[in-house]
Amino acid sequence: MNVYDFDKTIYDGDSTADFYLFSLKRHKKIILCAPSLIGSALRFYVLKRGTKTDFKQVMYRFLKYCDLKKDVPDFWQGHIGKIKRFYKERQREDDVIISASPRFLLQPACELLGITHLMASEVDGKTGLYSGINCHGKEKVRRYRAAFGKTPIDEFYSDSKSDAPLAEIAKRAYLVKGERLSDWNA
Repeated sequence: MNVYDFDKTIYDGDSTADFYLFSLKRHKKIILCAPSLIGSALRFYVLKRGTKTDFKQVMYRFLKYCDLKKDVPDFWQGHIGKIKRFYKERQREDDVIISASPRFLLQPACELLGITHLMASEVDGKTGLYSGINCHGKEKVRRYRAAFGKTPIDEFYSDSKSDAPLAEIAKRAYLVKGERLSDWNA
């Protein structure tokens, strides 16, 4: 079984940021959320106050202007081509995607790709509020173990050292930079 992060790993970019920009072009009222988003970004990234989840919940307020049943499929119609070549060449039937991005955004992409195992952050598509913990760091291992028990991870792929907890339980782990793979420990 191989496990992959999604954004900047098998997807060329950040799917949430891309969806935000896609939505902003489609729903101009989203600009009304800009002051609170800027304030939240300054609080989290500059003043180092609050959590990343707090910041994301403010950012996700833009969802109230979206029609996810239409917007998400339309988004993937234009963005599924950003799945990296290396992934398409390695894809297996039992692949697992574990991502901090919201499930409502990644589920349709996984369906298009034929990926049946997805673990992602549970974010309400109307309010932007999390139900549960952001799927990040050690939380990814907890969710993997809850779903698959002691089933070993043959190979793990991520663009970020923040995924070290998953890399530590994999037989082999790779850092992904663009289409280039390098050994996690190199």
